[in-house]
Amino acid sequence: MNDASQVIRYVNAAHFIDHYAMLIFAAAVIVMGPALGMSYSELLPYATPAFIAFGAGSLVTGWLGDRWSRRHMMVIYFFGIGAAMISVGLVQTPLQLGATLLAIGIFASIYHPVGTAMLVSYADRLGSQMGINGLWGNFGVASSALVTGVVGQYLGWRWSFILPGLVTIAIGVAFMASVRHEDRRGSKQAAAQVRIAKNEMWRVLLALLVVVIAISTTFNAITVALPKLFAERLGDLTHSPALLGVIAAGVYVFGAATQYTIGRLIDRYSLKAVFLPMSVVLPPLLYIAAAVSNWALIAAAIGIVIGLFGQITINDAMVGKYTAEEWRSRAFAVRYFVGFTAAGASVGLVAWLYAQGGFGLMLQAFSGLCLLVAVAALILPRETPARAASLEPAAT
Repeated sequence: MNDASQVIRYVNAAHFIDHYAMLIFAAAVIVMGPALGMSYSELLPYATPAFIAFGAGSLVTGWLGDRWSRRHMMVIYFFGIGAAMISVGLVQTPLQLGATLLAIGIFASIYHPVGTAMLVSYADRLGSQMGINGLWGNFGVASSALVTGVVGQYLGWRWSFILPGLVTIAIGVAFMASVRHEDRRGSKQAAAQVRIAKNEMWRVLLALLVVVIAISTTFNAITVALPKLFAERLGDLTHSPALLGVIAAGVYVFGAATQYTIGRLIDRYSLKAVFLPMSVVLPPLLYIAAAVSNWALIAAAIGIVIGLFGQITINDAMVGKYTAEEWRSRAFAVRYFVGFTAAGASVGLVAWLYAQGGFGLMLQAFSGLCLLVAVAALILPRETPARAASLEPAAT
């Protein structure tokens, strides 16, 4: 039998690698251009297929995780994404660059539906361990630009891809040697799962669909807009791009810490009890942020980021708690496919709203959208412990 804590450590490492690998190119592209004889604007579109594959591929990889083996899919993940990173470091032509970046996106699509479902199966304390897992993903995002910049400066941009690729393959070797094919019949989370009556499952699905679309769209919109928003509205505090970057990074630290805190609350209270108060955080803060600047804007931004990161943990816990073990990877696949698709659409929405009325209109619009999150929290049915035999399982 696999050591649950060891499996969870590997899953956390995989989450770090997933986000790290997807963002190496964004940091390295600045120095890749001169080396490949192309401009920034010419190179950047080569990453587009990778991001499409990152979301769309989850539908296939989630199905394989359920129907075949999550352990085997994670072995493919470690070796595949590691080899793809190394391949990017060896490219000589733009066509090779596009193909190898696409390979990163394809293998990266394995993690969220398969790795998250694997975490749920081995978790003793679902909320806390999901919160910690979210922190690892955030560390991957935060460290990618920093490490890529340092390695690129001293060893060249190619090693920015090759070194993490080699490390990832080494972790894959250790994972393959340490983790055996799982027996899902004894999974801890399957045994601890709460129950929802079948005639109320439509409420769970509707609440999840609404909140995933609203939060994914808003999260990506705020991520895209925040640097420019700070540049426009913090003029009385600083005009330094570096200091603005530090302020933005500091705001996100609060969000990352929130994931762990919300996870612990989910372990102590019902999901609805945590979801409902969190659902009313975003609308007023987004509306306030539309009209304020300087320190008031920083305070509002901290609250917005706390609300967004907390909802992400709630979304994943909702899928983990209310789906049966045998099709959990597919449930996460749909959750992330819908979320990534909505997030992608948000970029164009931000640009259009900004052109129509600046950040004031944009933030007010997303404040209205997040009112739907409160509606979703009201729709969500209350949990019944698994020992209550009178109710049907969540799914069969």
